[in-house]
Amino acid sequence: MATDQQALDNSAMNELHWLIDMVQTIEVGLVVLDRDYNIQLWNGFMENHSGVSPNSIKGKNLFEQFEYLPAKWLKQKMESVYLLQNRAFISWEQRPFIFEFKNYRPITGRADFMYQNVTLLPLSSLTGEITHISMIVYDVTDVAINKLQLKSANERLEYLSQIDGLTQLYNRRYWEICLQREFDRYARYGNETSLVMLDIDHFKAINDTYGHQAGDRVIQNVSHIINKSLRETDCAGRYGGEEFGVILANTPAANALFFAERLRKKIEQSEIMYEEQLIKVTISLGICDIKADMTDCDIWLAQADQALYQAKEAGRNCSITQE
Repeated sequence: MATDQQALDNSAMNELHWLIDMVQTIEVGLVVLDRDYNIQLWNGFMENHSGVSPNSIKGKNLFEQFEYLPAKWLKQKMESVYLLQNRAFISWEQRPFIFEFKNYRPITGRADFMYQNVTLLPLSSLTGEITHISMIVYDVTDVAINKLQLKSANERLEYLSQIDGLTQLYNRRYWEICLQREFDRYARYGNETSLVMLDIDHFKAINDTYGHQAGDRVIQNVSHIINKSLRETDCAGRYGGEEFGVILANTPAANALFFAERLRKKIEQSEIMYEEQLIKVTISLGICDIKADMTDCDIWLAQADQALYQAKEAGRNCSITQE
């Protein structure tokens, strides 16, 4: 009988030893806190990444030991676990990390810190009362970096799909989306918005005289000046060839004319050097604000184009507003 009891005791001791060994060597962080946030357990993972040993930190307050922790926010999370007696989760997408652990993974070496998911678990006593809380800290740096890189790549691809390669302004497809968006915004809110269409005067002659590469340089120079003249709310795009469109949000026609004339003079005064040859260009501009009787953005665009045609007919290097 004594032998049987001894065997049971030995088995229990072995199980406890295995459990302690597993807690200390498992590749996740494990922290147990009492009701006052004092540390009762601090496993090997936490020691390895914090540099703080279990013996030196046991019984000490978590928030006093790690003052960088978001105490108010984290305590609210923990109190909900006590109150609801249910687990809570903290995702790296919600907050990249709780503990400021350095990242030493070679694959994700570009990350300065360890991205973490954290699970908060209620721990009950033999009477069923929730007396402690457990924090399980997972290193999800690889997953987070891969997801962030994929997101960055997708955003880059989306950006490139919107941009004209030569001018770095919006391409026609995306610019027309912006045009429709502004027209729809006017329909909802009635904000004054103007459209400026412009093209480079005698562009064919530039190509014929200096070559198509010189023509590309001229287009790039004009695009650069347009881009430098924009506000954050404006939208400029290459409509086709040497023609451009600029959508001026919250701008009446009178202010759009001021913008157009300032842009025209900047381009007229600019100088382009190509293979030791000086090229000077001018532009013609047509302006049209949205009017109440316009039923769609195609009419708006057509009237701005008509104003541009009138500017060409008037001798070029001028701005005409469609009445």
